[in-house]
Amino acid sequence: MEAKTINSSKKEEQPRPPVVVILGHVDHGKTSILDYIRKTKVAEKESGGITQHIGAYQIEIPSPNSQQDKKKITFIDTPGHEAFSAMRSRGAKVADIAVLVVAADDGVKPQTKEAIKHILHLNLPLIVALNKIDKPTALPDKVKKELAENGILVEPLGGQVPLVLTSAKTGLGIDELLEMILLVAEMENLSNDINKPASGVIIESRLDPKKGAVATLLVKEGVLKIKDCLAAESTFGVIKSMENFLGQQIEEAFPATPVLIIGFNEVPPVGEEWQVMPSLEEARQKVMAKAALEKPKREMAEILDINPEQKVFNIILKADVSGSLEAIYETLKSIPQDEVIIRILKAEVGEINENDIKLAEAAKARIYGFRTKAQNLAEKLAERKNIKIKTSPIIYELVQIVRHDASLLLNPQINRQKIGKVKILAIFKTEGKKQIIGGRVLSGQIIRQGLFEIIRQEEKLGEGKILQLQQNKQPVISVGKDKECGLQIESEVLVDKNDILEIFQEEKIKRNL
Repeated sequence: MEAKTINSSKKEEQPRPPVVVILGHVDHGKTSILDYIRKTKVAEKESGGITQHIGAYQIEIPSPNSQQDKKKITFIDTPGHEAFSAMRSRGAKVADIAVLVVAADDGVKPQTKEAIKHILHLNLPLIVALNKIDKPTALPDKVKKELAENGILVEPLGGQVPLVLTSAKTGLGIDELLEMILLVAEMENLSNDINKPASGVIIESRLDPKKGAVATLLVKEGVLKIKDCLAAESTFGVIKSMENFLGQQIEEAFPATPVLIIGFNEVPPVGEEWQVMPSLEEARQKVMAKAALEKPKREMAEILDINPEQKVFNIILKADVSGSLEAIYETLKSIPQDEVIIRILKAEVGEINENDIKLAEAAKARIYGFRTKAQNLAEKLAERKNIKIKTSPIIYELVQIVRHDASLLLNPQINRQKIGKVKILAIFKTEGKKQIIGGRVLSGQIIRQGLFEIIRQEEKLGEGKILQLQQNKQPVISVGKDKECGLQIESEVLVDKNDILEIFQEEKIKRNL
């Protein structure tokens, strides 16, 4: 392929649309707000053309200053703040403005706090959308105070953070929210040099069985064109096909535009930065040089120092798109792993295949899939090898499944309840670890199959189990206070006359990570 001449000498700044990310706690209405905006602000004939999720879309609305002047807004439609966090962890500043969605009837929750942390860390301009304001149980004043306690002082309380009352159900406040986004964007004076070589961030990616690696790119600088040579951090290629969020073929994309492209050699991870290179060879060399320095691996085999008290739960993750994969990976890594290490042997986009089954068999691993399925041959092999495969279309649910399965390796919590005491009056027979003895119940009761501690002169000597219990030479299940009885017991420590047996029961309680 011929090398392209990339013109970057003449600077030409042009205003561009704001890129907006919507964050907040689960079930507070992030997706509902995005869906409402998409359905009402993308023209009907165009919205019918949205056939697949590409991780971002654009709308066009009248400017707050002029109804004739149309302004665009780009929305990043991520699986949640986990994926946004994954992008941030790679150093990619994806969004210009954050909208924090908080339910007016629920308030500030753990994921709200996590989102606030990300927003403040990136120093992003922020707008609060107080959603579900139409609910009778809404307590907006309470939520405003909770936000203030977490470092977000909204305008109604004398702060500088704009607050908009919304309802994704009725559409209340959505137009005001969009106008506020444009006003904040205007104050930020967003612009880019379109003569720079195009560059940006990968916001979604997946493996298409027919098309190969498919990626959604957000253009940050310059103008991206069909047949451009690209270098991401882990892969490279030439743009063979470029579509906008409506699935329409386009020839070029300006800053803040999301595009779906085909052409990368491999599926790039979400959050990687990319740039246009003069030639395919230079793109390849750039990627190879970085690989030689960092040796990044998508098969995330981890070498860990594991102490003998820790247990290891090996898993293989497969997902439909890279963004979801990153979200699940980040969430699993946040689970406490003091006792059980969740070791991700492989995290990959695509269907579950035979290689996954073979790796699972060799490593005694389980396979988990998000919005993906096992290929027919892989499914049959898994059945034959008894390899567990579990899938779910919901990130939170899949994480909970992994968490539950890993928790099965935890030792249960044992609650011990003392139920009685018996004093040994006579030793009738000793045979190895077993003894037949006679005794009197001092308190409570003793039961057949009960456990006991041996107490001699107030010192604990060992433990054992009651195998058989008799009263008046008849087998019984229990014997109460002040009654005499015969016992067959088993213990590593032999008991003696006048020893006290403290009888107890144990309840095993399952623990969770």
